[in-house]
Amino acid sequence: MNFRKGTRYALYAAMEMARSEDGLPVTASQVAANYSIPATVLAKIFQQLVRAGLATGTRGVRGGYVLTQPPARLTVLDVIEAFEPRRNTDQCLLADHDEPDCSQTDACRLRRLFDEVEGMARCTYASVTLDTLVGTRARQDESLPVVR
Repeated sequence: MNFRKGTRYALYAAMEMARSEDGLPVTASQVAANYSIPATVLAKIFQQLVRAGLATGTRGVRGGYVLTQPPARLTVLDVIEAFEPRRNTDQCLLADHDEPDCSQTDACRLRRLFDEVEGMARCTYASVTLDTLVGTRARQDESLPVVR
């Protein structure tokens, strides 16, 4: 699976909200500074997280964004699905966007392989909660590189 920048930014924002001590709101500027992302871009990402029902926002001096559910109940897949369009099951991963699917879809071993791998990836994303993602092990190893 290849994700858009917005999805990656949303995952960063969700991680920061999950990591927030005592459920304190996280601002777009905080996340922007931590990941070298323009704050205006992050503001739009947070708006989309709110529209998807994953976060709520509060205005004002102590405003910011918080998750709508505990980090142990939200998964990486929840965030991904809010930003990535779901692939039509009839669409072949091997075909270009403007190319019609081949007529060999039922017999195509490559298509079945890619569909299976995509299904496994979705199951993995669904099994990882935000709490797991930012848990103790992640806090101990803050030196993990950020892919930009």
